[in-house]
Order: sequence, then structure tokens, then C-alpha cells
Amino acid sequence: MPQGGLQGGLQTATSPPAPPDSGTFRLGKMITAKPGKTPIQVLHEYGMKTNNVPVYEFERADGHANTPSFTFRVTVGDITCTGEGSSKKMAKHKAAEAAIGHLKANASLCFAVADPMAPDPSKQPKNQANPIGSLQELAIQHGWRLPEYTLSQEGGPAHKKEFTTICRLESFIETGKGASKKQAKRNAAEKFLAKFREFSPDNNVSLANALGSTIGCTWNSLKNSNGEKITLLRRSLLSIPNTDYIQMLGEIGKEQGFEITYLDIEELSVNGQYQCLAELSTSPITVCHGSGISCGSAHTDAAHSALQYLKIMAERK
Repeated sequence: MPQGGLQGGLQTATSPPAPPDSGTFRLGKMITAKPGKTPIQVLHEYGMKTNNVPVYEFERADGHANTPSFTFRVTVGDITCTGEGSSKKMAKHKAAEAAIGHLKANASLCFAVADPMAPDPSKQPKNQANPIGSLQELAIQHGWRLPEYTLSQEGGPAHKKEFTTICRLESFIETGKGASKKQAKRNAAEKFLAKFREFSPDNNVSLANALGSTIGCTWNSLKNSNGEKITLLRRSLLSIPNTDYIQMLGEIGKEQGFEITYLDIEELSVNGQYQCLAELSTSPITVCHGSGISCGSAHTDAAHSALQYLKIMAERK
């Protein structure tokens, strides 16, 4: 996978610029025209100019709980690059830097620019637009963090796969399902866009106002909940042998309106055990660590830790 960054000065092209009707767009000219932009902003503007909006996907979390390392993948057109960082934001910047470095190194690589006589995609029917690009553009327009997509589940037989992807925008989430990873991402993004359109057709929205009803599970809502599953958790000792803690956590999540994502850590613990993080889309987001002699047992341990934490937070005082 190509890696790179914005190292050294950026030189203006010595060759004459392409004529307006050449149908190509070069990255170097755009960067020199707009200094001071972050790698994510530069790559996004390049993608918008070339109809190849960058898509960022969370790949994995490594390292220890106190020194995490995150990896993100960015895809722009046919190019895919990864970046690592101590935070998700830093990893996305590194991925964008790598993509920019790859594009700069391949001077002959140009994307076709849309025909100026072609209809404006933003004026096309909504079902014809690219929801992933539309949601990303909306986030940049309003100064929100870029949407993050995480593949949470893959199931079904080989000839009929079904993928489930979680799209996170700030502290809000939506899930999408589809016969391919791309379709699942599109469906998750479309759910967000549908809420924005319902709230404000002109996209002049406040994130909290538009999605306030979808915040879901908060600590106050847990404490005040009379749900069957959370009530059973309050009474449980969480020490009964052979209890399926993953299923138990999943049932509580379904009842209380939050999603659970298990993120495997590639590095083994100091005592040689597998590690994972269980991320709960509560508000605020909850992350619990688990370890075990196998990947499955690490998931179970993380689910058990999450249940213990939820039990404490759900206790009524």
C-alpha cells in the first residue's frame, strides 16, 4: 500500500497547463493555489473536482488501551491508501497524506473532470445522487467531523452475502445493510441524509436539532429505563458460569437503542492473550477492553466488562 505525506516544498508545474477542454484536472495546481489546507481538505476538494469523493473507512485499532493506534483507509477513485495515528483524526490525515503523495508521484495520473454541459448532480433526483459523497460534503459544509464507516457484520451464504455497516457522524450513528460493502455504506449514509431532508430541505441544519431524537442511549435514559433487559441487568451478579455475555449485551443494546462494535487488536497482550475493544454507541460513546485465549473469548470478556459498566451506570440512586 503506498504511503506518503506532504514533505518538502510544493513546486509549480513547469509544463503549460492543460487546456480548459482537456477533460483532466491536476492535483499540484490545486495545492499551490490553496496553501494552508489540511490533507483531508486538499484531498476532498480534489475529489470533488474530479467526481471521486474520498471515502474513509475505519480498519482497526491496535496497541494497548492507554496507547492506542488507529488505522484508516481512504479510497479516491481507483486509489486506496492507509494511515495510522494515535487518534482516529490523525489516522485519517495520514491516509489523506498518503493518497496525496501517491497522486503527486504519478504525474500522469489524472481523473476525468465531469463535462460542464452535463446536468448538475446536485439537481438530479435524490435517488440518483451519491449519498456517501453528499453526506461528506454536508459535514464539511457545516464544520462537522467527517463520517466514519465501520463494517460491523458480514453474514449469509457465499452466493447471498449481507453486510452491515455503521456510519458515525459526530456522536450519532446509523446502520445500513446491503449485498455489498459499498451498498451497505450507501444505505447508512442515505439514512442520515433522509433525516436532514425531513428536517430541513435546504440542508441549513443544526446537527443536534436534526438528529436529536436519534441520540439514543444516555446515562439518564439508562437510569430511568424500565426495560426488561436493563432491569434484569440491575439484578444480575454477572458471575454465572457459561452465560452468553455477547448475546446479553446485544439484547440490551437492541432494547436501549445503541449499537455494539467489536474491534480486534492485532497486538497480543503482555501475557500473550488476544485483545479487543467493545465500542458502544451510547452518548457519550463507551469503549471497554477485553482479553482472552482466543479472539472469541476476548470478545466475551469485553462484553462482560461493558455489562459491568452499564450496570453501574444504570443503578438508580
